Amino acid sequence: MKYRYWILALAFIGTATISFAETTKPNVVVILADDLGWSDTTLFGTTKLYQTPNIERLAKRGMTFTRAHSASPLCSPTRASLLTGLSPARHGITAPNCHSPEVILKATVGDGGPPTKPSILPSSVTRLATTYPTLPKSLKAAGYATGHFGKWHLGPVPYSALEHSFDVDLPHYPGPGPAGSYVAPWKFLDFDPQTPGEHIEDRMADEAVAFIEANRNEPFFLNYWMFSVHAPFDAKQTLIDKYLGLVDITDPQHCATYAAMVESMDDAVGTLLDTLDRLQITDHTIVIFSSDNGGNMYNIVEETSPTSNAPLRGGKATMYEGGTRVPQVICWPGVVKADTRSDVLTDTCDIYPTILDMLSIEPTAGQQFDGLSIVPVLKGEPLARDAIFTYFPHNPPVADWMPPSVSVHRGDWKLVRLFACGDSGGDRWKLFNLRDDIGEQNDLVAMYPDLVMELDGLIKAYLADAVVPAANPRFELAKYDVASEGKPAAGNFGSTVKKRVPNRQ
Repeated sequence: MKYRYWILALAFIGTATISFAETTKPNVVVILADDLGWSDTTLFGTTKLYQTPNIERLAKRGMTFTRAHSASPLCSPTRASLLTGLSPARHGITAPNCHSPEVILKATVGDGGPPTKPSILPSSVTRLATTYPTLPKSLKAAGYATGHFGKWHLGPVPYSALEHSFDVDLPHYPGPGPAGSYVAPWKFLDFDPQTPGEHIEDRMADEAVAFIEANRNEPFFLNYWMFSVHAPFDAKQTLIDKYLGLVDITDPQHCATYAAMVESMDDAVGTLLDTLDRLQITDHTIVIFSSDNGGNMYNIVEETSPTSNAPLRGGKATMYEGGTRVPQVICWPGVVKADTRSDVLTDTCDIYPTILDMLSIEPTAGQQFDGLSIVPVLKGEPLARDAIFTYFPHNPPVADWMPPSVSVHRGDWKLVRLFACGDSGGDRWKLFNLRDDIGEQNDLVAMYPDLVMELDGLIKAYLADAVVPAANPRFELAKYDVASEGKPAAGNFGSTVKKRVPNRQ
């Protein structure tokens, strides 16, 4: 008799579990790494040094996108695009200056420039206005608990994550990177380490775990925006020592500190996946992993650049593929076939409309997106997409920099329009076939003039209502050296860390 009661009880529990799964929308976890390049994981066979078993583990559960792109080659613009579904050309945040004291809510073009600069650059918006119907607002309205952990960099109060409908925001910090260091002591306001030498990514993962546990019985949206692997460049000494013994100086990726940072980043992903498994909610949780831009090529650490994006050209702050092509994995249990790949072009702006489509949530009345839902791809179906765009109206003097520009990807082709730096103050173009030339070494503009005109027509339509660089009336062509394009400024810039040696103590 007791055995029968146990069978009935188990049947009831099973029915209750099925009912919960059927009547509750899936949880959503968005993991955004910072400055993690396309070649900084083991997903594409481009690294011999870095170790990312947990990102591989995630890929085994879902779909890996080989041609995913960030909305910008710099962080804040991409973050704003993820939350709004709008391009930087639309929301106006085009530079990573959202920690600056000046509040700018609308992009404008200046009224002048030095005679050495072909164009007058637009001012970047410095805060993500709370008037946008952002992703957390949509999910909050649909009954989701919302939590943001890690980097924000879209403005301090009253533009913080809390004002954008997140219930939790830790460490509630508006800066561009971890405050002071990855390894405690930190310099966060009112956010102290729990143990000596605590790593900020370990702490953020633990805080995110607590959020998951507290909301395990209701739908939740976890927005885990890593500090890793942004500057400053430091890591656990034990991991640095480990990679110092593995570095091959002839390999383009030979920075032990950066390799250690990548491992801590991957460990945090593993902590989140372990928690979903332990709580038995993995099959009811959508997980999206990506990066805000390409790998960092302009800082100096251990007397070298932090990483290499090879075989891609360029990196963070450039319009070449190394600046915008990023790793991306999407897991949607029961829908996405496990351990699959897609070479469909995707963009950060796609994430918001895709999540709404996954959850059958309607956009806010009148809401528009520059991205589109890639649910058809996730279901193994074709995607009706013509092109993706990247807008970056700045020219920081890093290696492989371009003048202020905008690009369009369509199929294997990539066209870049360089603003106001052509003949007689007009624009100039670069054209690449990425199937044959992933390293963007061969400019084919002269060979395909009709294609250039066709693709530039797409750019023109895309920029119809955008604030773009204007031709500088003071520009003197004789003072501009085209050969200087792509060469870093003398002395470079960014953090410098002296070469480390293993800790023998």
